[in-house]
Amino acid sequence: MSSDTYRVYAVRYAHHHRRSSENFLGGDPHDVPMPLDYFVWAIVGEDRTVILDTGFDADMARKRGREFLRPPRDGLLAIGVDPASVQDVVISHMHYDHAGNPDLFPNATYHLQDREMAFCTGRCMCHAQLRRSFEPDDVSAMVRRLFAGRVCFHDGDGAVAPGVTVHHVGGHTAGLQVMRVKTARGWVVLAADASHFYANFMEMRAYATVYNVGDMLEGFAAVKRLAASPHHVIPGHDPLVLQRYPAPKPGLEGIAVRLDVEPRDD
Repeated sequence: MSSDTYRVYAVRYAHHHRRSSENFLGGDPHDVPMPLDYFVWAIVGEDRTVILDTGFDADMARKRGREFLRPPRDGLLAIGVDPASVQDVVISHMHYDHAGNPDLFPNATYHLQDREMAFCTGRCMCHAQLRRSFEPDDVSAMVRRLFAGRVCFHDGDGAVAPGVTVHHVGGHTAGLQVMRVKTARGWVVLAADASHFYANFMEMRAYATVYNVGDMLEGFAAVKRLAASPHHVIPGHDPLVLQRYPAPKPGLEGIAVRLDVEPRDD
């Protein structure tokens, strides 16, 4: 593995039962079970590890009515990643399920889009419908990191490390960013909430929680354009990810999968 090529892991830590009518803007005529899984992602190279998103904890799971499976820390340790050693954390956006666990990465610099910080601290948060997926403690934790010199802002496209870039797409939130990672099988795009499910970007169907519908639909096209193929796009909450990719070692089935190898349905 070269210094700009990475292993990529999805680490599941929570689950939520819901129906498809809740997952698409305008509902879904089929209205079938369509649950969400919650992940953090580890991008592991020869000399550095980058984390995408930080998840939430058991207290937040109780508050939000989610099924908490294990702390993200435990899942990361199971794949050999010590959170204390991580130097770079990318936050796709500031929703509670992507920006919690404020003390998990004590030595990391956090990477965030300018527009997302402006969004979650500005006038849009005057509206209950827009702020409902944000937590004040997560936002204030990011402000404290900023004043401690631990935040790196990006404006559109940006580089985190050789072979790891971020790209603003918006849509779900004003400052949502996705991550593009160089792997042995080509460029993989970790879409986070640019596409919650495979069905969103494959069928061009907007997710129900959205700030700008046009930007979300353009984001579906962007993730496909950035990836080596549609099979290289990883949605942010789809349980199918655990079915399509293999566990990194025996005993981690249902906990973590490798995304830098070919999916089973290829």
